[in-house]
Amino acid sequence: MNIQFKKGVLELCVLSILDRKDCYGYELVNNISKSFSISEGTIYPLLSRLKKEGYVTTYLEESNEGPIRKYYELTDTGKNILSSLKEEWMTFTKGVNRLLEGREEYE
Repeated sequence: MNIQFKKGVLELCVLSILDRKDCYGYELVNNISKSFSISEGTIYPLLSRLKKEGYVTTYLEESNEGPIRKYYELTDTGKNILSSLKEEWMTFTKGVNRLLEGREEYE
């Protein structure tokens, strides 16, 4: 998949997953990688920015499988942004699909 496509939708994907459940970074990578490949190096700068913008918060939790894990949790602000991004995405993809199918006119 084109890297620019990935970058454009990664924030939406991360917020969407976190809306369903809190996750640690590697878990997010694994979940997203089921749909398209990404690296851990891609996700952590995004998570840092999302935290700085107040869309997510973090907490630490013990793990039976290794060191303490940092979990990311969606904030109310993050939920509002996710709602806006979803709406934008649906409008955008509807328009792109219309063009790809040769239906340039607006319905």
